[in-house]
Amino acid sequence: MALKTHHPFLQGFKGSSLPKKECGCIPSSKPYGVFRKSGTNAFCAMNMAAGHSDDSGKIKFDHLVDKARKLWDSSPPQVKSFPWNRAFDNFIQLVLDLVLAVVKYLSVPLLAVSSLSEMSYCAHNRKLFLVPVPLIIGFAVAGVLRQTALDVCPILKDTQVPWHLICMAIFFTLLKLPGPYYPYWGRLFIPHFANGGLLRTIWFVFMRGRRPEKASGHEANTS
Repeated sequence: MALKTHHPFLQGFKGSSLPKKECGCIPSSKPYGVFRKSGTNAFCAMNMAAGHSDDSGKIKFDHLVDKARKLWDSSPPQVKSFPWNRAFDNFIQLVLDLVLAVVKYLSVPLLAVSSLSEMSYCAHNRKLFLVPVPLIIGFAVAGVLRQTALDVCPILKDTQVPWHLICMAIFFTLLKLPGPYYPYWGRLFIPHFANGGLLRTIWFVFMRGRRPEKASGHEANTS
């Protein structure tokens, strides 16, 4: 026997259960699609901006190159025939000479101050009598290194820049700099060994700077 529900309240309840599509519990894919589309558009815009900036930079560089080429082509023959490479080499040589002169005259007071500090450490530990030993050894090692460099490459005698002496100074300076971090006996010997090598290297630099003056003076006396 079937029950017939003709009551209006029950019919309204049944009718309300039918429209499931209107319920908000079912997620929709529209927000994700919108987000993905906006992210893709932003990425494309970034790529377009980067490509535009690269193209503009390339155009500017090409424009500068064209301007420089036109300027060179329109310059007079005296400018084109000028020895620019030789002038550049002379400029570099002048800068190197100035740097070497400054280093040469500043190295003496710096070496004196640092040597006094290291000697005071030895005096504090009552080991001052050991200072001459590593100093003399470093002095002798610098002479051996210089002579070895000249024997291996004799052209160093006539070069304007004493590269072998510069390398020796860098070597002894690198030995000297970590002096406070050496062990006990290393702090007593290695810095003074480096001081001896630096003193001999500075002496070689000064003697090398005075050598052309002696040669020119000898030529003037003979003439």
